Amino acid sequence: MRLHVGCAMWAHAPWQRRFLPHPLAPGERLRAYASWCNAVEGNTTFYATPAGSTVESWARQTPPGFRFLAKLPRSVTHERRLTGAEEELRVFLETVEPLGPRAEVLWVQLPPSFGPADLGVLAGFLRGLPRSHRYAVEVRHRAFFEDTRSARLLEGVLAGAGAEWVPFDTTVFFESPPATDAERDAWTRKPRLPRRASALTDRPIVRYLGRDDAERTIEGWRPWVGTVTGWLREGRSPTVFVHTPDDADALMLARRFHDDVRAGLPELEPLPDPMPAEPLTLF
Repeated sequence: MRLHVGCAMWAHAPWQRRFLPHPLAPGERLRAYASWCNAVEGNTTFYATPAGSTVESWARQTPPGFRFLAKLPRSVTHERRLTGAEEELRVFLETVEPLGPRAEVLWVQLPPSFGPADLGVLAGFLRGLPRSHRYAVEVRHRAFFEDTRSARLLEGVLAGAGAEWVPFDTTVFFESPPATDAERDAWTRKPRLPRRASALTDRPIVRYLGRDDAERTIEGWRPWVGTVTGWLREGRSPTVFVHTPDDADALMLARRFHDDVRAGLPELEPLPDPMPAEPLTLF
């Protein structure tokens, strides 16, 4: 029984000296983050496939039980829309190989325009992927959330490939107008979709967006605490990523979510004590 929790990044200026030591060499930043959380969203790989030496450094800084949900490059998912991208995909898969079990699940994030009419393309793409990894798919076309038939067709495609459906829960964020600059910016950029809380595999993944007010974020995730607890009791191993518009408290909040689940499930293994933000002294 294991719950993975994390954030959208492992280095963020507001965390320095508050949660994480500063300064830190680039080759130590992920190590410090991994003392707080046991998973991270691999958003960097969406924009460009990193150098092999960079990925090797990520592996050195994290234990085997750490999890990267690495995104396939946007050249594969958005520009080529899963068609004719064999070379880009090959390079990406070779590059993330040093992560080993840390990259157990790879993330296929699709553009909002990728809808029910494209499911044949998705099915063919998933069938062609190597079985050395598992896969999770994030869709943003409204039909998959509002039309029962479209949702069932997508579930069938994913189930046929043993892939998970990644929900991005923004319902709490959109409950009331934005109150901070970061919230106002996110208001125009984040998808506004219904909450989805069903697991297709034994590795469910959740992205949750709260508010810059930590207490509102905590109050809003209560339904997820119950859902994730139920998944753990069923023998599943979920991963939950906590976002807020400015992410200033996200590192602390991810651990708090783990604590909230563990409060009702004491047999869940606790996270390790985090690295201190300031050097220890004798006084």
